[in-house]
Amino acid sequence: MKMTFFAVAAATLLASSAAYSADVFQPEPQPIMDAPEVAVAEASGWYLRGDLGYSFNRLRGAEFYQGSNATVSEFDDIDLKDSFTIGAGIGYQVNSYLRTDLTFDYMNKSDFRGSTSGGGAGFGACVTACTSEDLSALRAYTLMANAYIDLGNYAYFTPYVGAGMGGSYVRWDNLNNTSCADDGSGCDTTVEHGGRGSWRFAYQLMAGASIDVTCNVKADVGYRFRHTLGGAMFGYEQNGGPGSDDGFYSHELHAGARYMFGGCAQPVAFEPPPQEIVYK
Repeated sequence: MKMTFFAVAAATLLASSAAYSADVFQPEPQPIMDAPEVAVAEASGWYLRGDLGYSFNRLRGAEFYQGSNATVSEFDDIDLKDSFTIGAGIGYQVNSYLRTDLTFDYMNKSDFRGSTSGGGAGFGACVTACTSEDLSALRAYTLMANAYIDLGNYAYFTPYVGAGMGGSYVRWDNLNNTSCADDGSGCDTTVEHGGRGSWRFAYQLMAGASIDVTCNVKADVGYRFRHTLGGAMFGYEQNGGPGSDDGFYSHELHAGARYMFGGCAQPVAFEPPPQEIVYK
């Protein structure tokens, strides 16, 4: 009887211990892992841009046929005035460092003044030495394909450099030529030469900085150098012409803005891995 009693007691104790152990079982803790950093989607996509600028212009030279179109002469003095510009474009931000765009801009009226001096024309007031005054103006419409490299973001500023190439339609107004005698005896009647227009090759180099206004609006200020090649300038009239220019340089300061489509960059949500279910 004693042995039976002790066997039953031992069995009861073992069963209660097992039950208690099952009740207090805790799963092994998962190894601690560093939470990944929250990633931010890189901004990219289409944008629109607009710019206003002021261009300092320099004509590289101009020449014309004189007399019976057998002699080519150059203007002794030339001056091309500064002008305003306005432009717009559409572009694509490829990544944080590269973007491209297609731009069209208009250079407002830039006045031209030239002069020549020499022997008399042989008629009118200018029968001896005389000096001519030649007045005209040009306008330019330019289409450019551009690429830019952004040089990193510093607070709200992103400096950049860029280059572009394309075509420019340069339109000259009529040129008015007035010759006056150097001795002050008088001037000939003004001769009007018809202005000419032509498409020319052009290229440009840029540098500037973008300024973050909002997450999808950026102000843009910068400098642009443009070289527009030469072409037709004015036509023939009364033993003078036609004439052509040797192209011109433009040094432009501009300010504008870019609007990025697609909204602002959004954080990439982090979802923790599913935990293994432990049953008691």
